[in-house]
Amino acid sequence: MRHFSLGDFDFALPPELIAQHPAAERSGSRLLDGTGPAPVDRVFRELPGLLAPGDLLVFNDTQVVKARLFGEKPTGGKLELLVERVLAGREVVAHMKVSKKPPVGTELRMDGGFTAVLLGRYPDEDCPLFRFAFSDDPYALMERHGHVPLPPYITHADTAEDASRYQTVFAKNPGAVAAPTAALHFDEGVLAALQARGVERASVTLHVGAGTFQPVKTEDIAQHRMHSEWYEVPQATQEAIARVRARGGRLVAVGTTTVRTLESWARSGQASGDTDIFITPGYRFREVDLLLTNFHLPKSTLMMLVSAFAGYEHVMDLYRHAIEARYRFFSYGDAMLLSRTDAGVR
Repeated sequence: MRHFSLGDFDFALPPELIAQHPAAERSGSRLLDGTGPAPVDRVFRELPGLLAPGDLLVFNDTQVVKARLFGEKPTGGKLELLVERVLAGREVVAHMKVSKKPPVGTELRMDGGFTAVLLGRYPDEDCPLFRFAFSDDPYALMERHGHVPLPPYITHADTAEDASRYQTVFAKNPGAVAAPTAALHFDEGVLAALQARGVERASVTLHVGAGTFQPVKTEDIAQHRMHSEWYEVPQATQEAIARVRARGGRLVAVGTTTVRTLESWARSGQASGDTDIFITPGYRFREVDLLLTNFHLPKSTLMMLVSAFAGYEHVMDLYRHAIEARYRFFSYGDAMLLSRTDAGVR
């Protein structure tokens, strides 16, 4: 089997192809059908016709929270928090962007009038995350005073449009700081068409962390360590998966976060918990037959995952086609549909 390094997952992307705003209609975005040997250009609302009665679509139902908060130190120095996880007792785990880190015990004055006390690093002193105690319920404070945590490649400040469109229509479990972007294309019309087609739906939860944008810094990708995220595969979804297997249907994962959730469950046998699964070419998939996904950053762990799923050469060919055909890339961009290869490389 071929040995892959970081540079294998690089590609040149014209900056103007990075989508800064969503398509006018969710299902009006483009869909690159990569399930066959040659790419086929489609529109997303055609998806139901590409699936068969008896297939099962699995979504990530996480809800993006307004996790970006601004404030200042007692000295007046400005700072920014990006809440990664909410703990018990009004405590949160967050990234902190500040010119000089304040000492443990410092009470920060946050925009909106609440306070955040720095308790230390999390989970230990060698980690980049920090633990804070908020003066009120973290979810309520984020909803009132927070900002949509748009990805770093989206250059505008968050707006009311982002609050609506950087969120799936079926989001229900708050906790993510990044959207499961493949699911952003679904609207009520597409969901109704899928139901009429006889395609079953189920959900998992994975609270997407800011680490999804963390760059891989080692040329030897085996040295990279993934961030950890919380997931759950409900009993109802486990039963739906058993049914689709029994009837010979296909399991269609909506997004890489759903893939990581299902494969973490299949590998560990644990229906909930933290996962740091890192999927690279050569990985043997246990659950997923088709993958609906957006276009990903060069040299990212997500490029490695889709290459493992659909075959490296095939994926790179599809990306070349997408660039030539002027598809829109990343979170607010277009989507592609992939089928699994047996070997992981072709």
